[in-house]
Amino acid sequence: MTANRQSPQEQELAQLRQALRQRETEIALLKEATDAVSSQLDFDKVMQLIADRARTLLNTKTLLIPVLNEDCTDYTYIAGAGEDVDEVVGESLPINFGVCGWVWKNKRPWWRGMLDELDETEREQWKDEIGNIIMVPLIGKKHFLGGVTGINKIGDEPFNERDLELLSMFASQVSIAIENALSFKELTVAKKEAESYQKELGKLNEILVATNKDLEYLALYDDLTSLPNRNLIKDRIRQSIKQAEAEEQKLTILLIDLDNFKELNDTLGHDAGDVLLYEVAKRFRETLRPSDTIGRLGGDEFAVIIPDSDIRTAKQAAKDFLQSLENPFILQGNHYFLDASIGITLYPEHGADFSSLLKHADVAMYQAKQDTNGFSIYNPEQDEHSQSRLALSGTLRQACQDEAFEFYYQPKLDARTGKVVGAEALARWFDPEFGNVPPVVFIPLLENSGLIKSFTEILLRESIKQCSLWHQAGLNLNLSVNMSMHNLRDPNLPQLVARLLNQYRLPRRSLTLEITETVAMGDPQHLPPILAQLVLSGVELSIDDFGTGYSSLSYLKKMPLSELKIDKSFVIDMDKDPDNEVIVRSTVELAHNLGLSVVAEGVENKEVMQKLQQIGTDMLQGFDISRPLPADEFLKFVLATNQVSTWVSHS
Repeated sequence: MTANRQSPQEQELAQLRQALRQRETEIALLKEATDAVSSQLDFDKVMQLIADRARTLLNTKTLLIPVLNEDCTDYTYIAGAGEDVDEVVGESLPINFGVCGWVWKNKRPWWRGMLDELDETEREQWKDEIGNIIMVPLIGKKHFLGGVTGINKIGDEPFNERDLELLSMFASQVSIAIENALSFKELTVAKKEAESYQKELGKLNEILVATNKDLEYLALYDDLTSLPNRNLIKDRIRQSIKQAEAEEQKLTILLIDLDNFKELNDTLGHDAGDVLLYEVAKRFRETLRPSDTIGRLGGDEFAVIIPDSDIRTAKQAAKDFLQSLENPFILQGNHYFLDASIGITLYPEHGADFSSLLKHADVAMYQAKQDTNGFSIYNPEQDEHSQSRLALSGTLRQACQDEAFEFYYQPKLDARTGKVVGAEALARWFDPEFGNVPPVVFIPLLENSGLIKSFTEILLRESIKQCSLWHQAGLNLNLSVNMSMHNLRDPNLPQLVARLLNQYRLPRRSLTLEITETVAMGDPQHLPPILAQLVLSGVELSIDDFGTGYSSLSYLKKMPLSELKIDKSFVIDMDKDPDNEVIVRSTVELAHNLGLSVVAEGVENKEVMQKLQQIGTDMLQGFDISRPLPADEFLKFVLATNQVSTWVSHS
């Protein structure tokens, strides 16, 4: 017995060896745990692995992992292992509650040994509230994540400093794995959201493509007769004029108006009238030569384009159309007879562009109605307005020399803030002899007389100078100026714009040149170079009166535009006309998808304004906001609107 008894030195050595083996076991467990956790990215699996390995490491009955929410107001027990964890996992508590709150507040571990470090008040508070609990914080690279909590060691021994050291080492290792798992979880959620968004975007794009096709059809063809509408006829006449000019041929335009159709339509009702118009269109279509084009301009008016034709061909075509109406139309068992009056104009004798040819065809058509001859060829001597227009043209030339124009400015409002962000410059002309001459009268005269270039320089100079004064006064407003086709054919326009902007020190982006949709589509060969020069100089470009012309969306996408302006004909009654609301909504979505801002003109009541706000229109313009104003009154309006805002958003 005495021989087997160990000396104190041997006992101490044995204890050291046992402690070393314990330490090696703990290190192995710790390494195994951290390796297992680090190899996993699924957040839920990571948290459960941490709970399982920590419980083994601590030899504890229960192991819980509380994790803070994003705004750090609550913590939730995400995972657990051991006794009674099913009753706790998933529960959330306020951050200021319990041991987790203390650890969060102090960023330090908790175990019973901490009682000795507390002041007397805190010690009294905690010593009776907690049992055998240990908790170390989980702290990531950026913020506090939560903690690892052990409750009651197996064997009912208290947690000691060695347990604290082991759990702290474990927590520091797994915190990185938790952050990686959280990032992976966020990435997975973001990926799913992105995939869902892409699917939704794909569906929306499909809807937009279908809507765009419908819009293109509505923009080009008459819904009742399926004939080309006024927009397409305008384009076809322009193209026919170019071809006739290039091939040195003549071109005939017929304007057909049904006699007394309004009375018949009122008597039979509009539904029956529509059926009658459809049958008329069918007969007219059957009368055409393969090279001819017929379209419905609106109401009971039709236009026919006959290329490579002369007076004889035009007369014969008119007779053929009149003859097609000789047989009665049978409607609801009754026979109805229709007559028509046809006006004839020839290119280039009676005009060199769409407006003049159609205008003169209209004069000839009314002459045919008066003479009851069925058709009439345009005669300038019979045009009662030609002499007055000639006199007005002479006065207009003097007005350009004297710069006798006034310039008004119509406010453009930001649809979100209700503040004035820009103005459209509009010319006004008062002549002592002719009185107030509207732009729709004097602008065509300027174009036909070759004065449009001089007028445009006056308009640009005066409006840019005025906008510069606003900028100097601290009002960073955008200026919009309308350009005609003649302006955009002028190769010197970009230099003129750049010179005036430099002269008056107006930022380039503060000027927007508005081009009507029909102008933009009218000369695709010459426009792009000039537009490109303007854009390179910093000027913004806008398509005006969008929806009234024949525009190819693919061509529109290629143009260097920044803005699209919806024509007021779609805006004015969109609160009463669901079709117009659909067109406006689709146009806004289309423009935004092309990266363009949208201006709606023709805002004449609050209901329309609210609808435009709701569908995401960027800017608003119309009489309900303000009519065009002289510069001094415009300034007062801006100051009153922008400084004393009574705007209420309805979006």
